[in-house]
Amino acid sequence: MIRDRIDIELLERFEQGIDPASPHKSTIPARIIGYGEISTIFEILDDTQQGLAFKRLPIFRSRLEMDRYEELFLEYNRLLGEDIGICVPSYGLVRIYPPDGNLVIYNVQEKLPADSICNRVITELEDGSLVNLVKCILRTIKSVWTYNASHSSIKIGLDSQISNWAIKGGMPASKVFDDDIELIYIDTGTPLMRINGVEQLNTDLFLRSAPSFLVWLIKWLFLDDILTRYYDFHLVVVDLIANLYKEQRKEAVPLVIDAANNFFETGLAQFHLKPISLKEVRSYYREDAFIWRLY
Repeated sequence: MIRDRIDIELLERFEQGIDPASPHKSTIPARIIGYGEISTIFEILDDTQQGLAFKRLPIFRSRLEMDRYEELFLEYNRLLGEDIGICVPSYGLVRIYPPDGNLVIYNVQEKLPADSICNRVITELEDGSLVNLVKCILRTIKSVWTYNASHSSIKIGLDSQISNWAIKGGMPASKVFDDDIELIYIDTGTPLMRINGVEQLNTDLFLRSAPSFLVWLIKWLFLDDILTRYYDFHLVVVDLIANLYKEQRKEAVPLVIDAANNFFETGLAQFHLKPISLKEVRSYYREDAFIWRLY
């Protein structure tokens, strides 16, 4: 188990001497290996922690908040891996109780090879191969909405942007992606789940890193929209495609839109999804970029 590989005493010392702005200058140095909208992913530069990736969540004000997040996190990972059949990295959580300030949870995952992460992979792909990779992602996330359709009380959300996927075993030498390619979903630290229409994730936790004077504005203007998109298959795919602008692959966007619309008609006909247009993707990207820039 991954938890057996975590040196909790070292992690406590790391927390005491962390420099969040410059992790490499921390008492126990760390190296940033990835970025998300609300957190960074890093490795701790100690021989005992090789092969582990850490995400620090200094956002909890009580043990009860930690309990609820941990329960939701574990159930989300279990549902994705066991019930839905999406591969996720080995994972674990560690609690740290600093003498003052917020309580901290470290989300720990198996560190995957950098060249297997899909936003890195697509820098090496021709447009046709990129389209085939997106088709693999669409086939994978279809299982989430198939699960949701068969369960009336529980719905699972997913952030399918390209950087949240890795290729199990790394990119094939042929750079050809087919039904045999298995993808790993990385972003399990934001467990999106609704039960009887009620969001189970305490979103206020993730707003605590925003300036206090902006929290009300973000909640009022954007929060419901941001969350709802991850439960809507059409918008999840729009988000995936729009993310190609951020990843500097805008020339492939029209081809990917055509492939997605074809998949809507064939592989997802039962969901009766409306087609995606280039205008919609461009508009979505501009709005999304503004939201996260503000955040």
